[in-house]
Amino acid sequence: MAYIPPHKRHSKDVRTAPPIPETPHPQFQRKMNLRASTSRKDKSGKIVYADHAISKWFAVGLDDDGRFPPYIHLEPISLLEYVERKIGEKPLVLVNSIVTEEDSKLERNCSRSPWEIIAENVQQELLSSFEILRNEMDGQGSEKVKPTLVARLGKFIFHGNHSMGLESVNKMQVEEAILRQLNRSLYTDIPSSYMENIIDGVVPAIGVDFLEEKDVYTVKVELNQVRQMVIDVSCLDKNLDLRLMLCSRKILTALTDEEMNSLRDLINSAVLDSDMKGGLRWPLGEASSGGRYSVIGAWHSVTKAYKNSSFRLKARDADRYDFRTGTGETTREIYLKLKGIVSEMQEPGAEGDSISKMLEDSIRLIWDKFLCCERFLT
Repeated sequence: MAYIPPHKRHSKDVRTAPPIPETPHPQFQRKMNLRASTSRKDKSGKIVYADHAISKWFAVGLDDDGRFPPYIHLEPISLLEYVERKIGEKPLVLVNSIVTEEDSKLERNCSRSPWEIIAENVQQELLSSFEILRNEMDGQGSEKVKPTLVARLGKFIFHGNHSMGLESVNKMQVEEAILRQLNRSLYTDIPSSYMENIIDGVVPAIGVDFLEEKDVYTVKVELNQVRQMVIDVSCLDKNLDLRLMLCSRKILTALTDEEMNSLRDLINSAVLDSDMKGGLRWPLGEASSGGRYSVIGAWHSVTKAYKNSSFRLKARDADRYDFRTGTGETTREIYLKLKGIVSEMQEPGAEGDSISKMLEDSIRLIWDKFLCCERFLT
C-alpha cells in the first residue's frame, strides 16, 4: 500500500464536509508525454545529474584583485517554514549594502561588462556538456533525448556546514573559500512586484509575443529530468542571481500497452481537491500502479508563455507537493529557455564564434532586464 501523508488521510469522524466527486479533470485525458532518466537516479528526492555533469559557481562584481568588496556581506534570513525545515537551519544570503548598481560600479571601477565575464566563464562548459549529450543522443534507440538550456532567476541561499559555526560567518569578510564550503540552493520564489514588472514592462520592451496560458495539473512519477551542466552566478550588483542549466529529458516512445494502461489508470484515479497541496489527491491505496509506477508529487501551475525566435519566457505560479518529504510550497517564478542557442549548437558545423555571440547577447538581455528586483530575503 502506498504511503499516505498524515494530512491527506481521511478521518472517519468527519461527516459535515460535502463529498468531492471522484472524477478526474478532463486535462488528464490528454495524450501523455512520458519522460524517464537512467543517470544517477536518486529516489530520495534529490536532483538527478548526468554521470559527466559539470557544476560551477562564481561571482560577478568582484574587485580588481578577485576578492569580494567590503560592502558585500552574509546575512542570516528567515524563509518560509518549509525551507528552514528542509535544510535544517536558518540560511545565509549575500547582501550588497550599497544602494544602487551604479554606486557599486563606481566603487569597483570595473573595466569589463558582467555579461562578457559570464559568457566567457560559461561557453567552454556549455560546449563540452553539449558534446557529451550529443553523443548520448546519437546512441539512443527507442528513447528520444530533448536538450534544453534554461536560465533560472532567484537568489542563492547558503547553508549546510555546521562545523563552521554559521552564526559567526555572517560577521566575517566574505571570502570565496568560505562560500565554497557551504551548500548552495537557488530560491526562485520572487516578489509579486517583480512578476508584474516583467509581464507589464519587460515583455513589451524586448519583443516577445504572447504564446499561451496553461492551467495544468502535473502528476510526477519516478521519471526524472537530468542535469548535464549547472553554472551558478552570484550577481553582487543585483538583487537576483542567475543559474544556467543544460538539461535533457528522455521521452519514451516504445511503451507497451500494459505500461500505458498502468500509467493512465494512475493518472485517471487522481481527484481534484483545492484543499490539498498540489491540487490533487488519490483515493486510499491508488497512488501507485502495478508495483512499477508510484506518484511522488503533484503540481498545479498556471503559466503564461511568451516567445520569439531566440528564447521562450515563462511566468509561472506553482503549487507543489512532494509525497516523499511530505512538504509543499507555492512560488512565483520567471525563467527563460534559450532555444536559439540550443538550435545553433545542434546545427552541423556550428562555429564557436556564433555560439559565443548568441550566448553573450542572451546574458546581456538577462542582466539588463531580468535581474532588477526589489531587495527581498532580508
